[in-house]
Amino acid sequence: MLKEFRDFAVKGNLVEVAVAFILGLAFAALIAATVDNLLTPIIAAIFGKPSFADLHFTINGAVFTYGVWLNAVITFVLTAFALFLVIKAYNRSKEPASPAPVKDCPYCLTSIPDAATRCPACTSELAAAPAA
Repeated sequence: MLKEFRDFAVKGNLVEVAVAFILGLAFAALIAATVDNLLTPIIAAIFGKPSFADLHFTINGAVFTYGVWLNAVITFVLTAFALFLVIKAYNRSKEPASPAPVKDCPYCLTSIPDAATRCPACTSELAAAPAA
């Protein structure tokens, strides 16, 4: 049982998940810092108020702190916007993968890789592709 547990604990997938989790935490801290230190001050400069937390009203002794809710909404929107910008920049930096050249099998018309010498669908032998 201990051997099984050790095998489970050191499996590549578990280690990869742990690394992804730690990187996720670091990324969340980066996004939070971006929102708190860059985007929120821009909002404060526009509206002249860095925090809406003190906004509230009272009905029958119950205090409704709608300013705290406004802060949470603004933080959510700014966080989503910052995440959108990061993902957009990441996607732009990736080169689109060029598809592998394909040809049709002359016997069954299945699309197969250009370099294939046997069709996986009908198992017919094909002429080898000319060397490039």
